Amino acid sequence: MNQLNLFIELTRVQRPIGYMLLFWPCAWGLTIGYDFNGEKTYYFFYLILFLTGAILMRSAGCIINDIADRNFDKKVFRTKDRPIASGKVSVYLGFLYAGILCLLALCVLINFNNLTILLALGSMPLAFTYPLMKRYTYWPQLFLGVTFNYGLILGWTSFTNEINLAPIILYCGAIFWTLGYDTIYGFQDIKDDEIIGLKSTSIKFKHKPYFFLKSCYSIFFSSLLIIGYLINLNVFYFAFLAIVGIQMYYFQISKLDVKKANICLKIFKSNNLLGFLIFITLFIGKF
Repeated sequence: MNQLNLFIELTRVQRPIGYMLLFWPCAWGLTIGYDFNGEKTYYFFYLILFLTGAILMRSAGCIINDIADRNFDKKVFRTKDRPIASGKVSVYLGFLYAGILCLLALCVLINFNNLTILLALGSMPLAFTYPLMKRYTYWPQLFLGVTFNYGLILGWTSFTNEINLAPIILYCGAIFWTLGYDTIYGFQDIKDDEIIGLKSTSIKFKHKPYFFLKSCYSIFFSSLLIIGYLINLNVFYFAFLAIVGIQMYYFQISKLDVKKANICLKIFKSNNLLGFLIFITLFIGKF
């Protein structure tokens, strides 16, 4: 039971925000690409596959991240008790767990078409090199956005078996969504990160955070407007986008206090609701 508890803590499955933020772009891509005039059974089957894959890959990613950051985690108050940083789980066992999770994710992946499988395998280097970015650049959140929203392309190709402009536009917009919410998340550790020499957009834009966050969210919101026109979503889509905009600008940016870690964490977690609202908005817009 002790090892099971350590495994749960290591993979963070008890904190769904991580894998849900990975899942929502997959659901968006699938929704804008799916033909709801036909059989709908595969749509819900694919949603389950993407959710399962998101949980598995997010769990594996957490382990690799903790292995790579174990020496830094020891020096940060919020992360010093993580299983690998504290020595409760060995690096070898961590790699073993990550390998098993990736193997299970591969079993999920082979249910899709060949294009989706190839694109997903091509994203693996992105997924496992992200932890290194904070050592070399102030833009690790941008790298995370490229990686975390890759599932949007996979969602689209899983049904269409092709790539065109529509998913690329939304994918690029979603990158700025991640850039925004992970910058908010990073404000929790900004003091410790500066002391130990790690870099982030939270540090880079610490003197003008609200301008930066508004810019990121505005680019993302613009991509949602463009995609609505591009794939001819109905009028209800644009009406529901108003709710999405209120969630972005009022309940996140206007309520944010970057000097209070608990508020940063709360607003970061609210992006799960934002992801769900966008999913519902896209779903309604298709009918």
